[in-house]
Amino acid sequence: MNMWHPDSVEILLVEDNPIDLARTQRALKKARLANNLHVCRDGEEALNFLFGDGGQAGRHGCQLPRVVLLDLKLPKIDGLEVLRRMKSDPRTKTIPVVMLTSSKEQKDVIESYNLGVNSYIVKPVNFDGFSAAVEQLGMYWLLVNQAPKQET
Repeated sequence: MNMWHPDSVEILLVEDNPIDLARTQRALKKARLANNLHVCRDGEEALNFLFGDGGQAGRHGCQLPRVVLLDLKLPKIDGLEVLRRMKSDPRTKTIPVVMLTSSKEQKDVIESYNLGVNSYIVKPVNFDGFSAAVEQLGMYWLLVNQAPKQET
């Protein structure tokens, strides 16, 4: 059974674009949802964080995030592959994943849902729209949604 503690990561943000990263962090802070935020800047770093590989070796399973905000277009390993690996592993398959991307391509939307994404959000261009979207998704996934307890 997962023992949640105050130092646990609630949100894993996987974003390589510095402007989108700063925008998302600002929106989460504005919504008071940025306290337990961990940032990864590419897909490989995200997988290492989630599975305790590479530089994250030895991390405990209780530190899995409550929600993952995942960009689609990432260096090293793209967002679809991160999603595929998360949803195919029993340790991470129940973690909600929100694809937060600029891609409106129907093939990306379909593939994301086929792989098990929980929500697909196209990033609004202006900050106010983006901030509102991030606040709403954070409130929903962290406060409203009832997630199963992670087993370690």
